[in-house]
Amino acid sequence: MEVGAGAAIGAAIAVGLGALGAGIGDGLATFAAVSGIARQPEAQGKLMTTMFIGIGLVEAIPIIGVVIAFMLFGKVGA
Repeated sequence: MEVGAGAAIGAAIAVGLGALGAGIGDGLATFAAVSGIARQPEAQGKLMTTMFIGIGLVEAIPIIGVVIAFMLFGKVGA
């Protein structure tokens, strides 16, 4: 297998799995926050703040995947 083809496949896997994991993580975090707010509406502020921090951390993974993909696409052009 050529280096370019391997780099392209690696970039696709990095972005795809990063997006899949982030989507699942975001869904689970939102589900848990909405369930908590439904059970205890007075804790909405704390739950939303914690949820947004958690989602921000989860979204770092696909951003890193995109950076890795750009690095690998740089290898394809070389």
